[in-house]
Amino acid sequence: MMTNQPCEFCKLARKEDDASIVFEDERTMAFMDIRPVNDGHTLVIPKAHYENIYDIPDDEVAYLYKIVKRVAAAVKKAVKAEGISIAQHNGRAALQRIFHMHVHVIPRYEGQKFPRPDELSFAKKERLEETATKIRRYLTSS
Repeated sequence: MMTNQPCEFCKLARKEDDASIVFEDERTMAFMDIRPVNDGHTLVIPKAHYENIYDIPDDEVAYLYKIVKRVAAAVKKAVKAEGISIAQHNGRAALQRIFHMHVHVIPRYEGQKFPRPDELSFAKKERLEETATKIRRYLTSS
């Protein structure tokens, strides 16, 4: 299902690049965003390469969002978020920067302003791994 395209997320799905993985099955992968809005910001992708919402078959997007729901519940518990934003961008004008279908699971807190992408900084790998471990605990218990 994965392609040999020079896509950052395809490389992660093929294990050719490193990620702080919180969930993986034969069709999907969830991992920590390296430029998180908040601690726990997770990306969920189909392993197969689809550029955006328009390309992914209905059964695949339905399965992907089933996993997004599970990940969102685990992230909320793991980081004690007051809410979760689910975001999915399609095309440059909509702020899509990696052209492989992906869904952001973003922990949110009361009164928090949503930052612009250029305001985000890279997280330390150790912190991403620590948070991924917390999230995985809640995924295995659900």
